[in-house]
Amino acid sequence: MIDVTAIGEYLIDFTEYGIGDDDSCLFWKNAGGAPANLLVAVSRFGGKTAFITKVGNDMLGEWLVSILKQNGVMTEGVVRDEYHNTTLAFVELDKHGDRSFSFCRKFGADIFLTAAEVNTDLIKHSKIFHFGSLSLTDEPALSATKYALEAAVEAGCIITFDPNYRSALWNDEQTAFEKIRQYIKYVQILKVSHEEARIICGIEQPEKAADKILQMGPQIVLVTDGANGVYFASEILSGHLPSFRVKTVDTTGAGDIFFGVFIASFLKVGKKCAALTPEELKWCIERSVKAAGMSTAKKGAIRSIPSMKEVDD
Repeated sequence: MIDVTAIGEYLIDFTEYGIGDDDSCLFWKNAGGAPANLLVAVSRFGGKTAFITKVGNDMLGEWLVSILKQNGVMTEGVVRDEYHNTTLAFVELDKHGDRSFSFCRKFGADIFLTAAEVNTDLIKHSKIFHFGSLSLTDEPALSATKYALEAAVEAGCIITFDPNYRSALWNDEQTAFEKIRQYIKYVQILKVSHEEARIICGIEQPEKAADKILQMGPQIVLVTDGANGVYFASEILSGHLPSFRVKTVDTTGAGDIFFGVFIASFLKVGKKCAALTPEELKWCIERSVKAAGMSTAKKGAIRSIPSMKEVDD
């Protein structure tokens, strides 16, 4: 049995990494894409994971597949594209470690995943199916994601969703969040940023936004707010946990790592959402906050994921 199968973007993050001898800007190659970061976090915390995605049949695509294998993520659902290159993102960090993005994706392989290429056997043998909103931006990846989600619902998977909104990849904010809201009704565990929560429900205060989104159908809502910590809402417990303070150098992937560790911890408890005790839910969130905070003390996303032992110690 697979613990988590995810569908979505997988790409190369080229992150600014100093200045060369001739004053040229140097970039550092990293595996990127929120679903991949999440899956590796689950894997590091003891879960069995699989990825459904599409990369170019090129050296970068081959390297990305090798990263999944090195981190214990099953690659039977990864498709190689003969016609489109592996998707690229260029990442700029400010003095606080916060990021801005520039994407090379109009002809990137990840958006050309078709429904016919979705490995539904992985989904049917999974406890959890996870997706984000970047695979909803363009066809045919949109239809592929819908097809995968339908298979997951039919198979009785727990559905988890992280919109991971990137304005540069949508025509406009209204279109993006109209589509995001359409999918919330299928979801049992939803993770959103403070800004995403505000746009989804029109409420500025994160704790009130979490409660409002809970009424849309999810059983657990997690609202991450950077250095301010996490606000959460469920039928058994709602509240706020502060962030785990470290000297932050790079926030890339922190939200994905938070959610991945939450899912891994939820799986370790081994109960349905409605059966969790308040103590169990709080333990899952506390563990996730620590892992996400520790990850920001290192550069990169996958490479910054702490071990289960480091977090639990």
